[in-house]
Amino acid sequence: MRIAVASSGLGHVARGIESWAADLGAALAERGEAVTLFAGGETSGRWYERSVPCWRRDSKEAQRVVRWLPSRGLWRLGLATGYGVEQATFALRLIGRLRRGAFDVLHVQDPQVASIVCRARRLGLVRTRTVLAHGTEEPLDFLKRFTYLQHLAPWHLEQARAAGVWRPTWTAIPNFIDTETFRPGRADALRAELGIPAGSPVVLTAAAIKSHHKRIDYLIDEWARLADASDGLSARLVVAGGREAETDALVTAGRARLGDRVTFLVGFPRSRMPELYRAADAFVLCSLAEMMPIALIEAAASGLPCLVNDHPVLRWVVGPGGETVDMARPGALAAALAPLLADPARRRAAGERGRRHCEDAFGRDRVVDRIVAYYRRVLEPAPSTPAPVPEAVR
Repeated sequence: MRIAVASSGLGHVARGIESWAADLGAALAERGEAVTLFAGGETSGRWYERSVPCWRRDSKEAQRVVRWLPSRGLWRLGLATGYGVEQATFALRLIGRLRRGAFDVLHVQDPQVASIVCRARRLGLVRTRTVLAHGTEEPLDFLKRFTYLQHLAPWHLEQARAAGVWRPTWTAIPNFIDTETFRPGRADALRAELGIPAGSPVVLTAAAIKSHHKRIDYLIDEWARLADASDGLSARLVVAGGREAETDALVTAGRARLGDRVTFLVGFPRSRMPELYRAADAFVLCSLAEMMPIALIEAAASGLPCLVNDHPVLRWVVGPGGETVDMARPGALAAALAPLLADPARRRAAGERGRRHCEDAFGRDRVVDRIVAYYRRVLEPAPSTPAPVPEAVR
C-alpha cells in the first residue's frame, strides 16, 4: 500500500492543517508504511518528504489570478482566494507525482486539492483514491462529492447524517497527539526568555492571530476585563500563532490596552511549542466552534486545564480536564478565569484529568491504527457493509 499525505501550505504556513500533515507523515514513516509527504514549501529534509512547487497564496502570481478571475466567472472553480489558487497549482503538479509513483491512497485536508485529484481519478489520470480529512468547515453540498471522507469528530458525522448527507464509506477518526513530545513539565528558561516574572500564572492561547473565527479580539477584551476586576493582576497572557492580514493591528491594539500583561509570539517555531505549553498554567481557545483543533489536544496532553466555548466538539476534546464557557457572552471568560488562576491545586487536578483523557482518546498509536485500517477499507474492491454511526456525543 503506497500512501501519499499532502499539504499545499506545508513548509510556508503554520496552521493546524500543516501540523496534521507533518505529524501524520512522520507517524506513518515511523511505523514502516510506504508513505510520501508532499509539501508545497521547503521540506525539512526527511527521507519521505518531497516538495511540490506551487503558487503560494500570498504570491504575486496567485493574487493576480484572484483579481483576474471574478470578472470571468471562474471563481466557481474554487480559485477566488489566494489559498484556492495555491491548492490548484499544487494539485495539478501533485497529480503527476501520484501517477508516476502509483500511489494507492492520498490523504489530505486541503479541500480543493482533494476535489481536483478526485476529478483526475474519474478521468483515468491517476488510480489514487483520495481521503479528505474534513478540517476546513466545507458545506455539505461540497462534502457529498467525496466517496472517502474522514470527519474529525463523531459530532460532525452525526450532523451530516441528520442532514441526509452520509455515505457508508465515511468515517470519524480524530486528530492525534504524541503524548511523549507533548507532556507536562516546567519550562522556566523559556519563561525567563519571554520576560515573565517568576510565580506569575501564564494563560496561553495558540491560534491564528485574527478576529474572525479565532476571536483574539474577544480574548484581549476579556483579559482587560479580568485585569480591571483584579487588583494588581500578576497573571500573564501569551498569544502564539500564525500571521494573518489583521495580525499587526491586533498586536498593536493588544499591547496598547494590556501593556506588559500580554506577550504576542507571531510565527513561534513549531519545534518549540511543547516547551511553550510547559511554560503555561492554563490554555484558552476562544473560537465558538472548531472541527478538531490540534492546539487543544496539544495543550491537554501537556497537562494544561483548558477553557473552551460550550460546543459539542470542544466539550468532547477537553473531556474532564476542561471547562466550557459561553464565549458568545461578554465577561464569561473573565469570570471563569479568575477562580482558576487563584487556585493552583484546581489547575493541577484538571490538567491531570485532561492528560489521561487525551492519552485514551487521542494517543498517536491508537489513532494511527484506525487511520491505517481505514486506508485498507478504502482499498477494498467493493464497498464494505455500512459502518455503524458513532453514538451521539454527550
